[in-house]
Amino acid sequence: MEMNVLLVDDEPHALEVLDNYLANFGQVKIIARCHHAIQAFQVLQQQKVDLMFLDVKMPGLKGTDLLRSLKHPPRVIFTTAYQDYAVEGFDLNALDYLLKPIPFERFLRAMDKAFAALQIEKQQPEQTAAAAPGSNDAFLYLKVDRKMVKVNVEEILWIESIRDYVKVVLRDKVLISKQKISLLEELLSEEHFVRVHRSFIVAVNKVESYHSYKVGIAGKELPIGRNFRNDCQKRFRQAF
Repeated sequence: MEMNVLLVDDEPHALEVLDNYLANFGQVKIIARCHHAIQAFQVLQQQKVDLMFLDVKMPGLKGTDLLRSLKHPPRVIFTTAYQDYAVEGFDLNALDYLLKPIPFERFLRAMDKAFAALQIEKQQPEQTAAAAPGSNDAFLYLKVDRKMVKVNVEEILWIESIRDYVKVVLRDKVLISKQKISLLEELLSEEHFVRVHRSFIVAVNKVESYHSYKVGIAGKELPIGRNFRNDCQKRFRQAF
């Protein structure tokens, strides 16, 4: 299983360290080494990237800002000397957050996560399918308890991410599937669903109340993440 990797760091030594570490993985192909975020953005528009090692503090545009600008970002592992950005990094659904200088043992643990995530992603076409996103009969197939379960999209209230699993809350039941919430976000219609937090997607027409920090749905209150507040404000102002 080959993994296309993009390295983004303004420090030549940091790129050299990643190069040396990744040389231990025969299935890894480094497609580019970028010294700033704009260069990385251009590469991402032209080539398929499975994993991006991304520095946070760079001249011009921070790595976190680059990630926010991408509609369909690859898996990301942040590499930085600044621990202060860890919460922001995980709010952006980063796979891992490595502090420089990066010990090789810690790097290996991050790569283990990356290969596991890629393996799941490669299997997704066989596990998940959807009808036309905007249609009334749109559906998903989710793998639940070793079988494929057809889910009517109209019945979804919200989706919650729990590590490598998702909890799909329907009108009359709850399903647990080994799935990444980011994949379901891509499959679901942007018109009918909105990401309100790195761990939550909600059906817009099921939301009963809205506050800048939370939404009410089916008698439950779900948090709105700091990095999602502006988008949520725009969406829910139209609905209320």
